[in-house]
Amino acid sequence: MKKILVVSFISVGYFLNAQSLSNSPYAVYGIGDVKYDNTIETSSMGGISTAFISDFTSNFNFGNPANNSNFELTSIKLEATNENNYFKTDYNNTKSTKHSTYLSNISIAFPISSKIKMGLLYQPYSSKSYEIIHTETIKDPITEQETIYGNKFKGSGTLNTAQAAISYKVNSNFSVGARANFYFGNLYDLNEFTASNAELINGYETKNSIKNFNFTLGSSYQSIDRNDHKLTIGATATFGNTSNMTTEYVNSTYYYSDVDVKANESIIEKRSTSSNNLLPLQASVGVGYGSENQWFVSGQIDYKKGESVSYFGNSFDFKDSYRISAGGWYLPNYNNFRSYFSRVVYRYGAFYEKGSIELAGNSINKFGISAGVMLPFKNSNISRMSGLEIGVELGKRGTLKDNLINQNFFNVKVGFNFADRWFRKQLYN
Repeated sequence: MKKILVVSFISVGYFLNAQSLSNSPYAVYGIGDVKYDNTIETSSMGGISTAFISDFTSNFNFGNPANNSNFELTSIKLEATNENNYFKTDYNNTKSTKHSTYLSNISIAFPISSKIKMGLLYQPYSSKSYEIIHTETIKDPITEQETIYGNKFKGSGTLNTAQAAISYKVNSNFSVGARANFYFGNLYDLNEFTASNAELINGYETKNSIKNFNFTLGSSYQSIDRNDHKLTIGATATFGNTSNMTTEYVNSTYYYSDVDVKANESIIEKRSTSSNNLLPLQASVGVGYGSENQWFVSGQIDYKKGESVSYFGNSFDFKDSYRISAGGWYLPNYNNFRSYFSRVVYRYGAFYEKGSIELAGNSINKFGISAGVMLPFKNSNISRMSGLEIGVELGKRGTLKDNLINQNFFNVKVGFNFADRWFRKQLYN
């Protein structure tokens, strides 16, 4: 059984690395469109995780590794995401859509002791998968000859993350945790310019080969009153980048002798740089309140420091950004075995994100609402909550101002949480 699980984990990891993910045209900047949102459980609640300690024994929190004091079972999660993006710009009244489905998370978590819990996770962190073509026709006022100028922007690649998290329960109220994060992958951007009266194409290529390591520290405090009401306060910080990002930039002219086969390439400029500020300082604080096994609500603020990255041979500055999230869950009555839907966990949330990208004086912001359910398996109970996870997310990113792009999105997430007391020796036969 153990060997099968290890082989499956590696196989799914290889599949993740080979996936092509859909994303926004704004993925052209930096490391692409960031996908990482922990699990369906937290993304269905608007992304809250910093002050969220699950009441159930089967859910491991990777967002804040300190929040796992109730985790007691071995849990395996497999999750997939279906993205549906709808783009619009006032420039030529252009509209387009993009859809994709990909494996978004695989994780395994288990208790080492009553105080120490551990989890391993592997999923795509960000991606580039865009192709934008812009043409413009200019007429010579003297000869009246028309020339068509064209720009093509294309990007591809995925940045993956593998994580190892550990949690330690100091006492009945206070816990701490740490998470090691390893990021790896290759990202590629191409900007081509040509004209109808030119024989050659001018291309600007940027190739990023990334291996980056940092770590996250977390802490949480939870108090429970005599009525089983819980107050939770949590905080995390991510820092300590040890980066090896190599950026190769090439400016050249050429033509295509076949599809994607360059001919007669002449290098105008070529250089290689290294960078260590790939993933900047991040911090989060949250507060939550709820009633044991009945309901929970939380608010959270995330902060990300700005950074500068190499983009087509030039430096592009990302601004400081923040995200405000709110959400929670509700369980009608887990003891009501006559009504299945009384034992379903219902989740809800919303978020607003001030983006780190600023174009033509406009911040590329994002907001959305989310919801989800955990449909328990037939043999599930309050101490062994396994089931089918379903989450949806509806929102908007960007703006129509200054001919920029407005993105509406509708994402559906489906996954399974298999939790049981596995890999433990039985005391009695």
